[in-house]
Amino acid sequence: MKKILVAFVAFAALCACSSGEKKYLDYRGLSMGLPFKTFCDSLIARGFAIDSAKTDSLFTNTVMVKEGELYHLVLAQERDTLKMLQETYNLSTNDSTRRLWQEIRDQLEKDLGSWPNMPHRGDDHKVAKFEAEGGFITVTLKNTYKPTLNVLYETK
Repeated sequence: MKKILVAFVAFAALCACSSGEKKYLDYRGLSMGLPFKTFCDSLIARGFAIDSAKTDSLFTNTVMVKEGELYHLVLAQERDTLKMLQETYNLSTNDSTRRLWQEIRDQLEKDLGSWPNMPHRGDDHKVAKFEAEGGFITVTLKNTYKPTLNVLYETK
């Protein structure tokens, strides 16, 4: 009886300790809970470079690019914590942005195992907002004069 009681108390303590941990979004295998400099260094190790012409002097908003990628990254921090990351795709046709929007949306639906909130559902303006553990992921398509496709990762 004592062994069962001790095992139950140990299990309750384990549950209490693990439930207090904050969950963070993952961006392509990197936790957005990393310190901002560490997160940027990890992206640099993956081949990204800081675009100093588009980055502010305090690094509150940092722009990163990688040669050969269809997108660039905008990272926003507050007190050494990554708050937001946005992929902005550089595509030239409406059809290519529509197709890529659908591919990204379908992949997120599969990865997260949930359906998105869809506040806009038009052909040329679509928004899919996913709630994930640790934050939100929003995929936005706006095909007006210049096709734009963004994927926004926001921490809670």
